[in-house]
Amino acid sequence: MYETIHMLHSYLAYIALAVLILAVINAISGLVGKRIFNMGKDLRLSLFALILCHIQLLVGLILYFVSPSGLSAIQEFGMGGLTSAARLLAVEHPFINILAIASITVGWSRHKKFVDGAKKFKSIAIFYTIGLLLILSRIPWGQWFN
Repeated sequence: MYETIHMLHSYLAYIALAVLILAVINAISGLVGKRIFNMGKDLRLSLFALILCHIQLLVGLILYFVSPSGLSAIQEFGMGGLTSAARLLAVEHPFINILAIASITVGWSRHKKFVDGAKKFKSIAIFYTIGLLLILSRIPWGQWFN
């Protein structure tokens, strides 16, 4: 079970990250280009990024509880006994990514309150970019390229 969830979390990360990057680029280009917020393409791309990020978070939380490098590592070694690589996987990666998904969710929720397309794009651009930067800061890059 652990291997399946780990593989799902790993492959879904590529897809979620790609769609999130596309949503950020779309929101920034819509804001800079002063486009009208299209309820088809713009809305769906932002919503799809939100959904994929939430699914990735749920899979990651399940992985956190079944993985030997998640909660069980903290229980076994304690917070002081973790190496920097183990601390990244057991503490920093989950915590920062929860904050990132919260930021993306705030951006989605705020954009719904606005009628003006520029404000919609601005809300998505700011909060999705914050979420993207947080995610990129805590990806275990060493494991991604092995």
